[in-house]
Amino acid sequence: MRTGQFGIDDNPVFVIDQSRCIGCEACVQACAECGTHRGQSLIHLERVDRATSTQTAPMVCMHCEDPTCAQVCPADAIKQTEDGIVQSALKPRCIGCSNCVLACPFGVPKYVADFDQMMKCDMCTDRTSEGLTPMCASVCPSEALWYGTIEEFRDTRSGSLFRDFLFGRQQVRTKVYTVIDDALAGPIDALAGTQHSWLDDPFGLEPTEVTS
Repeated sequence: MRTGQFGIDDNPVFVIDQSRCIGCEACVQACAECGTHRGQSLIHLERVDRATSTQTAPMVCMHCEDPTCAQVCPADAIKQTEDGIVQSALKPRCIGCSNCVLACPFGVPKYVADFDQMMKCDMCTDRTSEGLTPMCASVCPSEALWYGTIEEFRDTRSGSLFRDFLFGRQQVRTKVYTVIDDALAGPIDALAGTQHSWLDDPFGLEPTEVTS
């Protein structure tokens, strides 16, 4: 499994800026037109907080440097290219167990029953391998999904690029960048503000904080 460094300045990078998403779903429709997706849209929109906001966020594969989906695949069906793209499960090997679907910290892979196969965003490898922009980024009117070099981003966009996330005790570094306001904030804690699961300490071995 390749775990090299991504984001060299002269290479294009994929960027998500959730604050720019307007919920038009142009990216979702365009994804299905990618040559490697067989008519399936492999990204979707999430509602950030249905109760208090209309803000949406595009959900694409983050292409982890050390992908959990590949680690839990019992058939070794999920491969990573030399440039860090985590691909859909290989059809001859995929057994449809959905381990990857359950294990992905970002909730990206999905089991497609029509093909009996796990499929996910592959950053439009048929396009990016030819120097073209991924379909979703090519049609996004607000540039919430953006593709270019880090130098171009710094010249034309505001915000800082980040790719380190915390999911409880699991730290994940991704190929895809997220735009944040504070570059010095440290890894993005994806579970901040949520209640701890009993799975964090199933046997009650960790000391609990006593409040008076």
